[in-house]
Amino acid sequence: MISAPNLLTDPFLQLPTENSVRVVWFTEFAGTQHIVSYGENLKQTAKANTIKLSRTREDQKSRVANQTQDSQVYQKPVQRDIWRHEAEVTGLTPGVRINYRVASMREDGETASSDVFSLAATPKPGTPLKILLTSDHQLKPMTSANLQKVVETVGRVDGVWFAGDLVNVSDRASEWFDDNSGGALFPGLQGRAKYQMSHDGVKTIYTGGQIIQHAPIFTCIGNHEVMGRYARTGSLDDEFDDTIPHVVAEKFYPEKSLRDNSFNTVTYEEIFTLPTSQNGGKRYYAVSFGDVRLIVLYITNMWRTPKLDTQAKGRYQEPEKDLNNPENWGYGQVIYEPIAKGSKQYNWLKAELNSPEFKQAKHKVVMFHHPPHTLGDNIVPAYTDSIQIIERDNNIKAVRYEYPKNADYIIRDVVPLLEAANVQLVFYGHSHLWNRFVSHTGMHFLETSNVGNTYGAAWGNRKREVPIGYQEDYVQLGDPNGLEPIQPTIAPLLDKDGKAIPYIASNEITVFSIFDTGTGTISSYRFDTRKPNSEVVKFDEFKLK
Repeated sequence: MISAPNLLTDPFLQLPTENSVRVVWFTEFAGTQHIVSYGENLKQTAKANTIKLSRTREDQKSRVANQTQDSQVYQKPVQRDIWRHEAEVTGLTPGVRINYRVASMREDGETASSDVFSLAATPKPGTPLKILLTSDHQLKPMTSANLQKVVETVGRVDGVWFAGDLVNVSDRASEWFDDNSGGALFPGLQGRAKYQMSHDGVKTIYTGGQIIQHAPIFTCIGNHEVMGRYARTGSLDDEFDDTIPHVVAEKFYPEKSLRDNSFNTVTYEEIFTLPTSQNGGKRYYAVSFGDVRLIVLYITNMWRTPKLDTQAKGRYQEPEKDLNNPENWGYGQVIYEPIAKGSKQYNWLKAELNSPEFKQAKHKVVMFHHPPHTLGDNIVPAYTDSIQIIERDNNIKAVRYEYPKNADYIIRDVVPLLEAANVQLVFYGHSHLWNRFVSHTGMHFLETSNVGNTYGAAWGNRKREVPIGYQEDYVQLGDPNGLEPIQPTIAPLLDKDGKAIPYIASNEITVFSIFDTGTGTISSYRFDTRKPNSEVVKFDEFKLK
């Protein structure tokens, strides 16, 4: 049920502390007063601070309101006015959950209110928690079913860790709030989705799950949270793709803002209130939550097609039409935030791993978007800065990019730090599948991003699309960084020959994972959307060392 038809979203929880938590919601009107009522009989109140989102827009590809096909309403990017309201509820007692409700008064004096939900301060160490591990929602077909089954299977969770790629195009407002598909981000996480799936003539509408009204969400930046050069192109899709490195932007636009002329995370940072670090702000941070110290890193790059199509702005080459126009080049898979040894983020991570908060935590977890180990396609090429190779005669004949495997910053620089610090779990997404790995030190790697649709696994006869004849030997099968995938411990899926497979990559079977901090156990569940009345199956479980 849509509990607040005049609010753009239900409220959700952010940044809990030992005695407070932030409550956030959105409207399409500025309003005159926005409050949270909470506590016994909702007698206490907290006023909200309001900001207007600066870059939320709709365009010809939006599917919102009366636009059901391209360009019916919007022929180009058009600003959409959305206001964010945030109130801090204080005076909380750890372990005590209280009720709350939000209300926004419009300019005409009418008030829009939410249903009553519950909130709590950040949990103390020793408190057993259930944490949802998720990523890569992106309005994908199975996301609403996935989130609905989370609530039906495990009930109310205590927190959400989201490993990036919340939407597809971060500045397209409807992808966050009200896409006509019914699968926008907030409706899915708030049990207000209306996503219809059909199998063999049977139609099922999934509503998602009422999750973040009761549980704080901690997110990291995926490649889809990053927008390119601002307002330079005629569509938001093109603007998302129009990313160039800072060093190139400084050359072309020496007097202009890097944020506007290279890439930015403006909308993502305006939407979420997160812990911060001195150097990284919201982009990378660490937080204690019950028995867990969670480190969130900004490890992602610009996805570009692996196809060697002469018209494509790709991972490995520039399109022929732009060879003599470097301002339009894509510059390969641009890394957004340095993580190589000696970078600001690397040095911050090294200090955090040596902090008392980290060392004293029972569970030590690191979350970022790009996979260190996976059977998915997006791990190739290596996570490193591209080496540009320009072929010339009198003119430029080709622009190609190589990515030396021995310079992979995650494997070469980050993973050894994490192993030395006894990190127990590295959680990530990006490849839209489920698989997991264990290193020789016993550190677990989990990718549980098959929530929407999949792009397949490089296993058996299915190979990654990689260039042939380049300097590097790009790996077509398996994990290019040398680990063997772990077979699910309870109920693995079987291939056509009846043999167990160590992954789930499916457009019909969706997966979610729950971290039980009381036992240190991570359980993964699958649900077959072709059989809406079927049971959710726990198929894998492992315990942190």
